[in-house]
Amino acid sequence: MSFTADVKEELSRVEPVCSHCERATLAALVHLEGSLRLTGQGRMSLEVDTDSPSVARLMVKLLHSIYGLRTELTVRRSVLHKTPNYLISVPMQRDLPDALRDLGVLSDAGLDAGIDPALVAKRCCRAAYLRGAFLASGFIASPKGDFHFEITVQNEHLAQDLSALMDEAGVHAKIMQRRSNYIVYMKSGSSISEFLALVGAHQSALAMENVRVIKSVRNDVNRRVNAELANQQKASDASIEQIMAIRRVVDKVGMDNLPPALQEFIRLRVAHPDATLKELGQYADPPLSKSAVYHRVRRIEELDGRSSE
Repeated sequence: MSFTADVKEELSRVEPVCSHCERATLAALVHLEGSLRLTGQGRMSLEVDTDSPSVARLMVKLLHSIYGLRTELTVRRSVLHKTPNYLISVPMQRDLPDALRDLGVLSDAGLDAGIDPALVAKRCCRAAYLRGAFLASGFIASPKGDFHFEITVQNEHLAQDLSALMDEAGVHAKIMQRRSNYIVYMKSGSSISEFLALVGAHQSALAMENVRVIKSVRNDVNRRVNAELANQQKASDASIEQIMAIRRVVDKVGMDNLPPALQEFIRLRVAHPDATLKELGQYADPPLSKSAVYHRVRRIEELDGRSSE
């Protein structure tokens, strides 16, 4: 299964904190995934389409347990993707309009584009609504790749409301428009983990954190290796320049005409072309400090007619 499917399977089993949490979750499922069909004379029906069997089970359970609504479940298989699709149909019945009003989908003015504040008055219910929103249309990329989270909604008002709920909980998301839809998204691994913990997907949050730690360690090692390689390259380049300067100075002045200190440095550098200045100082007898060795490098450069950068 995909990581998204694993998360939805875990979320579908989260127990409600209070008696209103399941209503908030159902409201989000209906609001984001539901299609309301009006047939005239006040008659209507509801359809909810999902690719997740765990979401389909939860939808049917909540519609039955909270409102006692009659449902019909149709399992369809996509010819193109060869994956099952679940259609939950709620035909017209006496309690359906009242249930939709209670879920904040219908109001006296018609369809409600945003989230009914009464549904998310409590902290636990806000988390339950966000849980339902992710179950309805959420996606999380495998944490082994780039971190990416999104919830797709059909109008900007609902996207803004979802983002505000997340902000209240300290989870910060951005909004972008993609064709006719609006996407509430995050690309921060820590923010995604915080969201998962908030909505009750603790095992998935732990899995995210484990991957984040591994990535962090790997990136730190890579940075250290790259820095070490860069330092080695810098030292190698400096060594080559020093040896070339030594050759020019020896050709021009002669080895025997140089001070003993410079002759010692020349012998050390030629014998240890890959050594750093600190290492050259350790090879000297008696040992020299790095600054003492550098002073001799400067004298060679001066005799060569060059100055160090």
